Parts: sequence; C-alpha cells; structure tokens
Amino acid sequence: MKILDGKKIKQEILDELKEEVSKLKNKPHLVVIQVGNNEASNVYIKQKAKMCEYIGYDYTHLKFPEDITEECLLSKIDELNKDKSVTGILVQMPVPDHIDTSKVQNAVSEYKDVDGLSDINAGKLFHNKDALFSCTPYGVMELLRRYNIKLEGMNAVVVGRSNLVGKPMGTMLTNAGATVTICHSKTKDLKKHTLKADLLVVTVGKPKLVTKDMVRKGAIVIDVGISRLAEGLCGDVDFENVKEKAKYITPVPGGVGPMTVAMLAKNVLKAYYLQKGE
Repeated sequence: MKILDGKKIKQEILDELKEEVSKLKNKPHLVVIQVGNNEASNVYIKQKAKMCEYIGYDYTHLKFPEDITEECLLSKIDELNKDKSVTGILVQMPVPDHIDTSKVQNAVSEYKDVDGLSDINAGKLFHNKDALFSCTPYGVMELLRRYNIKLEGMNAVVVGRSNLVGKPMGTMLTNAGATVTICHSKTKDLKKHTLKADLLVVTVGKPKLVTKDMVRKGAIVIDVGISRLAEGLCGDVDFENVKEKAKYITPVPGGVGPMTVAMLAKNVLKAYYLQKGE
C-alpha cells in the first residue's frame, strides 16, 4: 500500500508556480467574493490568501453582508469581469438561500472562472477541450498523473454525481481513456460495482461509507469526502481497514484537500495566459 500524498504534491505545484510567476511582468490577481460569515468559508478563504501570498499573486477579498441582493452581487461580478487588472474571480460557496448559486457561477466570465464551475467550462470539459476545470476532480487527475498512474483501460468507479466533483470526475476519467461507472444514492447494490473498480473515487460526504469488503485487492482508492466526527476528521472511506487492501490510497486529511487548493492556484495562472491569448 502506498499513500498518495496530496500535501507533498501541492507543495511541488506551488513551488513550480512561484518560480513561473516570479518571471512575469504583471502578477495574476485573484478576487475572492464572500457573502455572509460562514465559519468554514472563513477557513477556506484564509487558505486561498496564504496560497496567493506564497506564489506571488495579487489578492483581494471582498466581503458582503448576508442580505446583499442578488442583483447587487451580479452587478459586482460584472464589474470584475470588465476589470482588466482582475485575472480570476471566485465566489466562495455557500451563498445565502435568496441568491441563485447557478446564476452567480455563470455570471463569472469563462476566462476568469477559476473555480471551473460555469456551464461553459463544464461544456468544454465534456467536449474534451482545454478549459478552466473544477478544482477538486482536476486535483485528483493531477495527483494520479504525478504518481505515474496510467488510467487508460482501467475500470473506474465514481461514487457521487455532484456537479462539483462526481460528474466532472467521471468526464475527466472518460477523457483519459478509463471505463467509467458513476454510482449514487439510487444505485442498487453499491458493493457489486465498487468491487469491480481498479480505481475507486468516493465523493459523497458520508463518513466511512466504503468498507474493506467493498474494495478489490490492489485497487486505487481516492477519498474526496471529509466529515468531522468526535474523534476528528475522516473521509468517505474506512481508511484504517481499507488501506490493507489498496495498492494506493489517499488519506483524509492530506490527500485530495490540498490538491484542490493547488489546482485553484494553477487555474489562476492558466486564466492569466488565456486572457493574454496564450
């Protein structure tokens, strides 16, 4: 069993980006928009600020009150889309209920959508065109690439079908030549599917959903879920028991989480080049 160390790979990526950015005349500029004061959001935003500072990106955090109107928020996004000094725009989720999440994500210009969540960028991914990709599945792909894991011809099973991770993950694996099955809450006999997986990606948010008896010996197990239990953070996979059967496995924390931040950093630089027509 080998641990896929997202923390280590994240550091490698940030160091590569830092070096590249040091040679640029103008620094890429990330703007993070926050509505309200969600505790988890505060933590994630601090990570993003730290990442920008380390690489050398310019960084702006715009914080709006919980009761901002949707119209006012969309108008601010429009202003940032037109601002040539802004490279990437990220609206920190969740936003309050009176604001339409999809409307907000699609208001961000496709060239500044560093979260990779707009319909246009999702469509480009579907058509196997280069784009700004959703950071978490993109991070999984990069982690596998850096450990020289060849996906072509593999049976890949993705558990979870969210627009944020499950669906783009399935598409990325298909584009890489894997044979993909997507399972979800309506799937009958989940174990029957997971036992066929050479590569198993679990992204549901249910602690220890995947147990040892559900995993084929020698499988690669990627745990995207993270839950806070009394004994600490844990993923969707029963790590301690499953690791005995897996060839490779990601820990929680320290696996996919750090890769999400790393790929956001990569997307900011990618957006910078896209806007320059490079």
